[in-house]
Amino acid sequence: MVAFETLTRTEPKMQGAIARVCVVVAAAILNHPSLFPRENATIAEQDEELMARMREHEERLERERAKLEAEFSQADGKEDDDDDDGGGWEESYSWYFWGTVSFVVFLAIEMGRAETVESDARSLDDDEALPTGAMVLDKDVLNRWTCNSSPDRGRVREFVEGFADDLLESLRSVSDRDADMEVGDFVGIGSAFESWRARKPPTCDLVVPLSPPDPLDFRVNLWCEPSSDMPPDRQACGTVRVRRLGGHEGECPCGSADLGEDMLCLLHSQTDAVRAVNRNLDELLCPKRTPLLTKDRVMKWFQVSLTKAWGRISHKYDFDVAFRRLDAAGALKIRFPSGKSIAVNIIPAVRLADTDAYLVSHFPTDGGGGGGPPDPFWPLSLAVYERNLLKHVAKSLPRHPCHLHCLQVVTFLHRKQTTLTGENALTDYHWKTVLLHLLLLSKPSTWTADKTERRLRDALGFMHGRLREKRLHHVLIGNGRVPREIRLPEVIRKAEPVNLFRGLVLKRDLYAATVRHLQEMLRNAAMLLQEYTPVLSSGGGLDY
Repeated sequence: MVAFETLTRTEPKMQGAIARVCVVVAAAILNHPSLFPRENATIAEQDEELMARMREHEERLERERAKLEAEFSQADGKEDDDDDDGGGWEESYSWYFWGTVSFVVFLAIEMGRAETVESDARSLDDDEALPTGAMVLDKDVLNRWTCNSSPDRGRVREFVEGFADDLLESLRSVSDRDADMEVGDFVGIGSAFESWRARKPPTCDLVVPLSPPDPLDFRVNLWCEPSSDMPPDRQACGTVRVRRLGGHEGECPCGSADLGEDMLCLLHSQTDAVRAVNRNLDELLCPKRTPLLTKDRVMKWFQVSLTKAWGRISHKYDFDVAFRRLDAAGALKIRFPSGKSIAVNIIPAVRLADTDAYLVSHFPTDGGGGGGPPDPFWPLSLAVYERNLLKHVAKSLPRHPCHLHCLQVVTFLHRKQTTLTGENALTDYHWKTVLLHLLLLSKPSTWTADKTERRLRDALGFMHGRLREKRLHHVLIGNGRVPREIRLPEVIRKAEPVNLFRGLVLKRDLYAATVRHLQEMLRNAAMLLQEYTPVLSSGGGLDY
């Protein structure tokens, strides 16, 4: 009888508590951004809005819990201990039960939202991925574009590699081994070494790592390191600090040892070689009296050294070599007596220790957007890892996949449209980034040869969406989808994503020109492909 009366007294309170909790849960569900998303809002803005609303709901639940506890503690203050303990236990149980239900509801909605976002990223086959107006491409024309496995490409690479080996060996011979920087073996990067270049004249990009003479050492500081003090607009950059091994700046390495006042260090005395190192080092360091290596001075030194090196071996060859760009060291043009030419970009760089990442003096013409950061900041190149990612993804693709063909076609369209539209912010590197994002987002089975047109639409639609949001993330930096087999450095993997379109936020004229360029490119795609369809030349190469 007592238990029945206790249950009767607590039943209205439990019903009120349950009703309040249900109201809060219902409000949370109805106000969730996934059910009624804000139009024209980016994913990042929706995430911020979601977190704000979840904090608001959490505070509301906490206020309701405190109010219910206060009411329950005052309601049965005069009842005996047994009845009071029983009712409190039931009320506390009901609160925790419904609190758990609300948490499960939030979790289920958020998981559904994550699946929705991912499915939106994967479902790129809809016409909504492109702006108004369907882009219809002739499949016969696309098939002719895909028949471009030219043996010329391999021969060009072999020639450039042999020429670069000879040129760099000559550079080492004309350099002062005791005072000048040491030049390492080159590394081939870019489209020519990824087998997707469809361009005349052929271009090969080579990264050449530099290291200082003894007893100096390079210490690389990246923007994403905890100790970094770089400004926010220097993402994906680093600085190169010159250190003396075993001692302080400008001091004898033995200075830390107590040799006595009458002792003279003959090993590390200021010989002519040491003075030459100091003199050459001063010519390469930042003029602001900091031990930082500057790109401009390194490029000037490299260009002078290449000129001397070519003068030493030019009599062995029957072609001419000239600098294509005076503001970019190693931008060479090889011209043969037949009139054909090859472009070679030999890029001085500093390698991150025990990695395949480089801080480069500059990007090649199509390598990454703009003139680069000012001194003493060096842009980061992860081209070797991007090449490895392409190779890794290709292993899971079906036979005769269309991913490289799509990249060839879209970069060709971009280049031809640029001649019509003029300056814009897009480069071949941006298009390669789009392709790598799509390869990581989509299923391997969707890249068969018969789906070339559809994948082209995906790439163009993806770029259109990223331009609209002014946000195209670097495919490797801070991207959890990158396979572990790529062996990306952890400091790069764990960094915050880097927006390659960050500069477009303030450059309104350039952004408007880029949007117009892409719109015209979409409109003229079919015509450009039809007019410039490549045909196989007698030598097996591509002409268009």
